[in-house]
This record gives sequence, C-alpha cells and structure tokens, in this order.
Amino acid sequence: MSRTPPLVWGLLVAGVIGVSSAGAILSHVDSIPPLMRASWRLQITVLMLLPFAIWQYREMDLDVRKRLFEKRTVLIVLGSGVALAAHFGTWVTSLDHTSLAHSLLFVTSHPIIIVAGIALFVRRPHRLETTGALLGLLGAAITLLDAKDSGEVTLWGDFLAFVGALTVVGYIVAGRILREWMPVFVYAVPVTLIGAILLIPVSMMMGEDTAAIGWIESDLLGWFVLLAFLAGIVGHTGLNACLRWLAPLTISFAVTLEPIIGAFIGWFFFDEAIPGKWTWFGGMVLMAGILLVIKGGAENELDTTNQ
Repeated sequence: MSRTPPLVWGLLVAGVIGVSSAGAILSHVDSIPPLMRASWRLQITVLMLLPFAIWQYREMDLDVRKRLFEKRTVLIVLGSGVALAAHFGTWVTSLDHTSLAHSLLFVTSHPIIIVAGIALFVRRPHRLETTGALLGLLGAAITLLDAKDSGEVTLWGDFLAFVGALTVVGYIVAGRILREWMPVFVYAVPVTLIGAILLIPVSMMMGEDTAAIGWIESDLLGWFVLLAFLAGIVGHTGLNACLRWLAPLTISFAVTLEPIIGAFIGWFFFDEAIPGKWTWFGGMVLMAGILLVIKGGAENELDTTNQ
C-alpha cells in the first residue's frame, strides 16, 4: 500500500480552510445585495476555472465530447445549474439574517437530507445513518434556543440556510452522475455559469439595485477574487485533488469542520460575534450526527461491495 505524500495532508488542510472561508468573506461584503453577491462570486469563479476547462476539453476523446451534447447530459447540467443558483441564493441571503455560525451549521447539514432521500427512494438507511440523522435534527433544534437570546440568530435566516442545504443536494446528485465520465472542470464551468446567470434576473425581480457585472468596477473586487480563489480553487479543487490519495470518507470528515473553522475565521478576521452557548452545544451534536451519517453511508457501500 502506497504511503500518502505529506503534502497531500497540507493540501487537505488548505482545502478545508478554503471552503470554510467563503461564509466569512461573503458576510463581510454585505454592502452588495445577497443574490447579486452570490452571482458575482460565481461569475469570477467561472473565469478562474475556464482555462482549466478548455484544457480538459481539448484532452477529451471525440466520443466523450459527443456525450456532452446529448439531451440527457444537457438536462442534467441545466438542473445542476438551477440547483446551484438556488443553493447560493438562499445561503448567501441567510448570512444577512442569522449568525455566521448558524448559517454554516445549517447549510452543511445536507448529509442528513440525503439520508431522508435514500430512505424514501433508494434503500433502507444504515443504522448509523438513521442514528446520525436523528442526532443531527436534535442538534439543530438545540441551536435554535439561541434565537431567544441573540439578536443575530433568527429562525428565518436558519431556514434559508437549511434550504441552501436542501438545494445543494441536486447539485451533488447531478455531479455524481456526470462526474463518472466528465472531467471536473468541464462539468463545473457550465454549471457555475448557469447558476451565475440565473441569479441575475432573480436579483432584479427582488429589487436589488446592483449591476450584473458591477464587480469589474467595485471597490470590493479584491474580496470577491480572494473568495473565488480560496473557496473555488484552493477549496473545492484542492479537495477534489486529494481524492487521488485520500478516501472520500477522510475528506468528508474533514469538511465537517467547516462551521467551526468558518466561525473562527469570521471572529478573528471580521469581528463576527462569538456563537452562543446553545449554538456551541447543539452545533457539536449536529456535527456528530453528520459524522455518523457519513460513516454509515461508507459502511453501507462496503457491505454492498462485499456481498
């Protein structure tokens, strides 16, 4: 068995910190309305990923290229883009209506939602998945107790973050279907572009008076470039690169730390409030539930493979 190169662990740490920084930075640039803020983030990410997508497209076989334009592929990409737009739109809006810690806790709860979908449409959940889902729901309920004592925490904001978790499931499912044969950047660029474009008319309909590509002249351009680089390139791309050497379970466990790391980044760099006692307690219970869900899913796959 080959030994994991030490640099991979450094890349894993950098990737987790990268994705964890997104909430704090997006919360910091709140002078831009939330839906347009989300669109700007996705637009700049597309520009950063485009050169890699072009390179991967040129390296693809002709038969694989043809699959890109099949009706089924196009529909899945469109659906994934819609899900990504809904995810970013609701999550970034939640940052304006609840605390950073609550927003991160609820938006990363999608493994629990996936368990519900598995139970309804696919198979009987593993016992660890069921236990984790129930524990996660209990933890989420406990965190809501801070809504009584904190002016930052609101049920509406937490609900928006939860909807962000719900909608990202569509993006994850679409990715699992297409990524079996489609290169990562070739998949990411059109999906991210669709998400960025869809958010523009929705932003206008919601009365957000900000230019669609106003980031070009914005004083906050540096923050958005940093956001796209840290979360998009270092974060998501770095974690994808780690899959070559590390088990998906290891990466999933590491990403579970996002709410804690994100809340710390917000407090240390941007003067975000320290989470309340119920958020700390309930958040730990929620994260423990998510870890059990991830572990249960991995064990179920192992049991299925060994049968």
